Order: sequence, then C-alpha cells, then structure tokens
Amino acid sequence: MDSSTAEAAFDIPAFLRAERRRVEAALGRALAALLPLAPLPTRDAIRQGVTTGGKRLRPILCMAAYEALGGSPRHGIEDLAVSLELIHAYSLMHDDLPCMDDAPLRRGSPTPHMVHGEPAVVLGGAALISLAHLHLWRSSGAMGLSHTTRRELLRVLARAAGAEGMVGGQALDLWGEGRALGRAELDELHSRKTGALLTASLELGAVAGLPELDHPAREAFASYGRAIGLAFQIADDVLDATADTEALGKAPSDAALEKSTYVALLGVDGARLVAGRLVGEARAALADAGIESPALEALADYVVTRDR
Repeated sequence: MDSSTAEAAFDIPAFLRAERRRVEAALGRALAALLPLAPLPTRDAIRQGVTTGGKRLRPILCMAAYEALGGSPRHGIEDLAVSLELIHAYSLMHDDLPCMDDAPLRRGSPTPHMVHGEPAVVLGGAALISLAHLHLWRSSGAMGLSHTTRRELLRVLARAAGAEGMVGGQALDLWGEGRALGRAELDELHSRKTGALLTASLELGAVAGLPELDHPAREAFASYGRAIGLAFQIADDVLDATADTEALGKAPSDAALEKSTYVALLGVDGARLVAGRLVGEARAALADAGIESPALEALADYVVTRDR
C-alpha cells in the first residue's frame, strides 16, 4: 500500500474520538488523585480548567509517539501523557487572566477567573504546575520505567513549561503587544509559547518508549514536534482572522489585543502556504528516520486543517 492510499485509509475523526476518550478517562483518574492535594479554595477552578474540553492534542501526540515505537497502549501511557494536559490547562487559566489577555470566553464558556475569581485561578494554575510533575513521576513509576528515564521525563516537561518554553513565550507575547514583530521574532515567540509543549509531547512519548535516551529517533520526533508546533500556531492565526467568535468559542481576538500574527505578516494565503511547508517538514522528519506512523502523519495534517 503506498503512502497516499494509507493516508486515505486512516480515519482521523474516529482516531481522535477514541484517543480523546482515553485522555478524558486518564484525566479523571489524575484529578481524583491530585485534587485532594490542592488547596480547597482552588479545586473548583482547577477542575474547570482541566475538564472544559479541548482538542487534547498534546497527550494524543505523546501516546502516538510512544505507540509508534512499539509501546503497548496497555502500559499506561495515557496516564503519563495527561501530565502535558495539566500543564496546558494551567497555561490557559493564566493566559486568560485580566493581567494577561483578559479573556472572558474560551471554548464557548466563561473562563475560570470569570467563575471562580482571580485568586483561585492564579493559585490553582500555580498548583497545577507541581501537580503535573508529581503525576508524571507517579505514572512513569507505575509503567515500570527506570529512575534515569523518569528523571529525563521530568526534565523535558519542566523545560517546556518554564522560562525556556511556555513562560518565556508568554513573556515575549505580552512584550510584543502593540509592536510589529518580524518573522524571526514571531517564530521565537511561538516556538516557546505553543511549540515547546507540543515538542515535549513527542519527546515524552519517545523517552518513555525508547531503551536509550540518546536514540536518534528521539530527535526525529522533536523535529516533527517543532514543525507542527509552528504550523499549529499559524493555523490558529488563520482561524483567528477568518472565523467568528461563535465558531472559535473564544474572545478577544489577537487583532483586538494588537498582537502580531502570521496573517498580519504573510496574509492568509501566505500563512497557509508556510503552514503546509511545515507539515511537509514534520512528515519528512519521520520518514528520514524510518518511523512509520499513519497516526502521526494524519495528525500533522489535522493541525492545519482543523476548524477550531
């Protein structure tokens, strides 16, 4: 079967539905174990931040990378993978705060600070950072991974979530409001704010599934992650410019916040062209390393063809 036939045979909607069910179940287990450790006034804010839907793309990518290396879905990879979603949830809770993007709406619902107040969301989001790492440590231990591997998993997640990754990207994003950023500045910003955690998703799956930490396949997954991370943000910019608030389920728009975007820099057609090239680079990274994964190939396309 050639690659085009294989891609046509891969049912991405069905795959995403099944994988999201796995993720939601794992998130339920994570919250049951972790919420009792959080301060009582923050628990409802944390629960809302984690459970109000979303694409669940990061844990799905982690699971797909692990299983592309021959890992069994029965080994508990979904429990490890939702550590990424806990970090993603914290980042959105903080991103929507009045001192950041001041967003009242996300995924069609009032944002957590609109419901629970700013203090609960600030503290709940902060609690989620350490709870996510605790959950990663526990779940990787339940998988029977070595201490060396588990420490590396923690390092990858911490780097992506912190100053080198999402926190640094958010700082650049706030600093860039009202300024016309160039392509290199935009790439740097979004490779941290959006791309770092997406790249870490692939790396966590690879580290969990590989017997040696410096295996060349790991860099192939990281290259894939970096490419789709930027493609994801470019697709977001296109959607922000072409879809209405009701369709996207969030407000305000980047234009209203005076943010630089790929659409402002390249135009809608130019942005779509660059996103398509990045998807090609992601797929090439897997092919060059001899990694066959219809799921990851389909997910690369999904990143730029989704409608929200």
